[in-house]
Amino acid sequence: MFNDLSSPLSFLQTRRSGKPREMIAPGPSDAELRDICAIATRTPDHGKLAPWRFVTISQDQREAFAKILQDAFRVDRGRPEGDDIAAIEQFAHQASALVVALHSPAESAKIPLWEQELSTGAACFNLLCAAHAHGYVGGWITGWAAYSDAVRDQFGAAPERIAGFIFLGSPGAELSERPRPEADDVISTWEPPTI
Repeated sequence: MFNDLSSPLSFLQTRRSGKPREMIAPGPSDAELRDICAIATRTPDHGKLAPWRFVTISQDQREAFAKILQDAFRVDRGRPEGDDIAAIEQFAHQASALVVALHSPAESAKIPLWEQELSTGAACFNLLCAAHAHGYVGGWITGWAAYSDAVRDQFGAAPERIAGFIFLGSPGAELSERPRPEADDVISTWEPPTI
């Protein structure tokens, strides 16, 4: 976990996502969570549209969230089986803090929708960075629930979409480094065409 704010490069080099199912308490306090979400809004936003918003789900509302997921599963996929119910319960109750990130496009704006989507993704990543700076770990998850209109309708309305569920807490296991692309595979220098 990152604790040395004196080195911005070290901060960026050590930030990594955690698995929500492995997160434990403590998580951010209400004040810290509000600050984390406020920091997330400091992101590129062409046109100053704020095409995103965050909804926090407190610990005492997780059972209600699990019910929403079960009801939505029935609408979207039919009757949940035993493993489905266990997965839904685990998803709804994992980690100490949960933020639902919503993409809230301004369709009538001059700013292309694609740029608004990019801003939403940047805001979500900023939220993960803010959690990291506060000494917590975060995991940004999508899955079927993020694409469910029935779930989305509990937090907003079309044309909004769920950009993801961002779980925050303390790591319950050592964070492992995932494979990263080789720099030469994803970075190149443009050469203008010869005339």
